[in-house]
Amino acid sequence: MKKVLVKKDSYFDSVFLMLLSKELKEGARVTDSIVAMGTPMNLELLASLAYTASDLAGITPNDLIVAVDCPDLAAADAAITAAEALLIRKKAPAEGAQAKPRSLGGALEQLPGANVAVISLPGAYAAREARKALERGLHVMLFSDNVSLEDEIALKTYAVSKGLLLMGPDCGTAIINGQPLCFANVVRRGPVGIVAASGTGLQEVSCLVDRFGSGVSQGIGTGGRDLKNEKVGGLTMLSGIQALAQDPITKTIVVVSKPPAKAVADKVVKALMATGKPCVVHFIGLEPASQQTPGVRWASNLEEAARMAVGQEVPAFDVEALVKRETSGMAKGQKYLRGYYTGGTLADEAWILLHKLTGAVYSNNQTDPKFVPPDPNRSIGHTVVDLGDDVFTVGRPHPMIDPSTRTDRVDAERGDAEIAVMLVDVVLGFGSHADPAGALIPSLLAAKEAAKKRGGYLSVVASVTGTEGDYQGLAGQKAKLEAAGVVVMPSNYQASVLAVKIVEKASAK
Repeated sequence: MKKVLVKKDSYFDSVFLMLLSKELKEGARVTDSIVAMGTPMNLELLASLAYTASDLAGITPNDLIVAVDCPDLAAADAAITAAEALLIRKKAPAEGAQAKPRSLGGALEQLPGANVAVISLPGAYAAREARKALERGLHVMLFSDNVSLEDEIALKTYAVSKGLLLMGPDCGTAIINGQPLCFANVVRRGPVGIVAASGTGLQEVSCLVDRFGSGVSQGIGTGGRDLKNEKVGGLTMLSGIQALAQDPITKTIVVVSKPPAKAVADKVVKALMATGKPCVVHFIGLEPASQQTPGVRWASNLEEAARMAVGQEVPAFDVEALVKRETSGMAKGQKYLRGYYTGGTLADEAWILLHKLTGAVYSNNQTDPKFVPPDPNRSIGHTVVDLGDDVFTVGRPHPMIDPSTRTDRVDAERGDAEIAVMLVDVVLGFGSHADPAGALIPSLLAAKEAAKKRGGYLSVVASVTGTEGDYQGLAGQKAKLEAAGVVVMPSNYQASVLAVKIVEKASAK
């Protein structure tokens, strides 16, 4: 039984909508729920799920939709009643709490010393609010996506003219003056400044810098188009580099990005050389530059970028004993690797490395169309899937918030007798699930048990992106995974290398 609740002219930020959807799904007798704004894309999704035209009539992008699917009318009515109660609770201020401002001006009245605005609105309205914040002299972290290229260029050009940072659009991670923003981790302060066109890339590098005994001065996100699109021209990246060059706390600058446009990459390298500070560059998916660049070191992976930033050489790591242990119980025919990722950059790092080593890894992020799975919901051969991609998150929370997107996929594929290794990331920090390891373990154990019943053995390899300062706790998350028979490696890069070696040995049986 499907039922729809529409709240006219009611906007809620995307993180709250994700959490509300998750909470409704956990309710008794709720088969599925979607909580979203009434954008054309979301209406199309609901129509494809057999919600009727009358249910969706007259809905606009300003309207909130709560759609539930339950076994019967009584359960649907109960779910809608629960949703309304949750919405009322969200709007009502806690006892003794200060009233929440409803405008940028109201927020500045409550926090007159603020100098950063975080904006999370539908893309159609986000640019206007970002402009208002810049006009007030605020740096902006623009969490929203679906902001037009033209608006991005105009906002960044204006920000540069005022000496301000416009991080985004679609910027999910930043650490400013020691404060984690959105999806970020608690890391100690220190001499390493990071500018990243990559959210989980910034998370992985900053956490490893912390783990290696150093700290982060600033972590500046740029948004994905900043370096990739020549028209944007790396405006935020260049502003970030200039800011770190002038920052007395920052002694080393790290740049992380997915492959940039060449003209933009040249600008970035030139700006780094001009800082006079030691710099590290990692363009994910590109081989380190062969040319000698004064003052700039080129890293081949995220872990190496972090080690170079803190002045550590990359140690050799011998995994032969682990490989032997993990393959000893495997059956003949176990030969494929499946990577189930919640972090997009971590998924990219894995599939790029694995594809280079094996020559045939499928992924929804693949740049070679021959290796994009025909059905993104079904793995074939060696597959590394980024479950945070838009195709998986329309109408449901990001898997870093709600792990069910990943556990559903693991459960659906555990019957495949050809899987030798499952490779997973566990990302801690603000915005992420309170216990991502604990939420994942039941599905991993069920997959291991299914392999055992077939007379084989399933190896599960993981990395944990996080620190002891994160509220989930790095050591506790690692201990839970290891107690479940998961091999936890110190970084995503090392986990990927180990997974390949296990597959190579298993395939040779």
